[in-house]
Amino acid sequence: GAVGMRGISWGGINTLQVAAMRPKALKAIMALGTTDTRYGNDAHYVGGAVAHTNLQWGVGFKAVMAGPPDPANVGPAWQAMWRQRLEATPPIMATWLKHQTEDAYWRRGSVGLDWGAIQVPTYVVGGWQDTYSNPIGRMLEKLQVPRKGLIGPWGHTYPWTAEPMGLDWAYEEVRWWEQWLKGVDTGIMDEPMLRAFMPYATWAQMRPTEIPGRWVAEKVWPSAGIEIRDVHLTAEGLSGKAGPARTVTYVGDKVVGLTKPEWLDRPPIEQSLDDARSLVFDGAPLAEDLEILGYPMAHLRIAADRPVAKVAVRVTEVTPTGKSWLVSYGLRNLTHRDSDQTPQALEPGRSYDVSFPLFLVGHRFARGNRIRVAISENLWPLAWPSPEIVTLSLSLGHSRVSLPVRPAEASLAPFPIPITHAPPPASPPPLPAVTTAPVSPGHYRIALDSPPVPFTWPDIGTTTSRGRWETVELIEGQPNSGRWRQEASSSWTRDAWDCSLSAVIELTSTPTDFLLTEQLTARQGATVVFERRKDSRIPRNLV
Repeated sequence: GAVGMRGISWGGINTLQVAAMRPKALKAIMALGTTDTRYGNDAHYVGGAVAHTNLQWGVGFKAVMAGPPDPANVGPAWQAMWRQRLEATPPIMATWLKHQTEDAYWRRGSVGLDWGAIQVPTYVVGGWQDTYSNPIGRMLEKLQVPRKGLIGPWGHTYPWTAEPMGLDWAYEEVRWWEQWLKGVDTGIMDEPMLRAFMPYATWAQMRPTEIPGRWVAEKVWPSAGIEIRDVHLTAEGLSGKAGPARTVTYVGDKVVGLTKPEWLDRPPIEQSLDDARSLVFDGAPLAEDLEILGYPMAHLRIAADRPVAKVAVRVTEVTPTGKSWLVSYGLRNLTHRDSDQTPQALEPGRSYDVSFPLFLVGHRFARGNRIRVAISENLWPLAWPSPEIVTLSLSLGHSRVSLPVRPAEASLAPFPIPITHAPPPASPPPLPAVTTAPVSPGHYRIALDSPPVPFTWPDIGTTTSRGRWETVELIEGQPNSGRWRQEASSSWTRDAWDCSLSAVIELTSTPTDFLLTEQLTARQGATVVFERRKDSRIPRNLV
């Protein structure tokens, strides 16, 4: 009668959703790599803009939904069951693309709309390299139950599988479950509400070696010890006080975002390429180390010459050699400036005061380095371009970024969870490939191929494989030249049982519509047993 539930990613989201339904036997949960809002912090929309991850997840999800049942489990009816499953597989990308605002479709799975719905003790866990760590601060602040949070120096993975530094997580889990499922006072709730790794460098700088840093602790969150420090955007760079009123313009006809190509999968690289195509504001060299923990906030007075426009804000750390490393970023569709539910077109030329959070971050800026704020109209291919080329006008006397500064403690808090260290690999894996050079002047194309690798499951003798092929391209200055194409394949073979699937999704646009193609093909051996293509023309709703 005392049940605990935990999971990561999809499983973490489900853990929160089940808890919000309040089953009687559920006494505590642990959600890892999860989200509280399916529209604002999931794989579909970023800041009110269509996310490339939406397409990636859509093609993978389609291949999962359409997979065949195993005849060893269901018997001779498997072919009829598979046919039924194939027929029922929806054009999922079209479904998601028809819901371009935070409507009832997304809200029904977002626990952040009713924090009181969860009434069991909750432990939320994430890693700084995982975008799903972003909701942890909100959940610790808003939930009304006994709660804890932990953020480590890893990506979208479990703490015990993280490399090169992870945690002996069984120690922590046993204490959590004994506390809430067995009624044993393990002392875990006497410890700080939030533990977070404070990195002294970014992941991209250090990979594949360990990130230097230390574990910090906050008794409660939000922490009264966090000081909000404003850095103002001025004609001379970043300043501790606002400068004279002045308007600067930025024409969004450049491809910006190649150094931060994905919301989740591929990590950022050194940012100089994108900085050179952005409005850049640099601070003076830091006289001492500066640590931040929390959500940086962008406060901009901004105008656009088109009714639909976006703005992207990146905070980077710049070394004396000129290297620029991403610390945090945020993207906002300006038609969503007041609401993700009811966007409003911009009045061209009118200035709006817009505030939005950047991603939750813990980071130490090193003495002698500079803080940089870089502003652009979009980040591509992370988000789909605006319908038209946009010129932004930024009021410098009224624009700033607020940093959550955390004073360094006089003495370190004890960290009770055993830390694991993986030995450095003899041959470090290469950094993920990121294409930044045009294939021809102004024409950018990124291709990512992951050919299938067969694997035979020893206990059942089934050989499976999965592959993915991705192409995204855009011509500079032509926002509706964009094309995103994803293909996913899966196969299952064992003796005479031989099935395969191919799912393809392709997205293009006009200034007024999205043009979407979804294809699904199923084969037994070399014979096509099912094939369907769905073409959709979906109006753009201020995106």
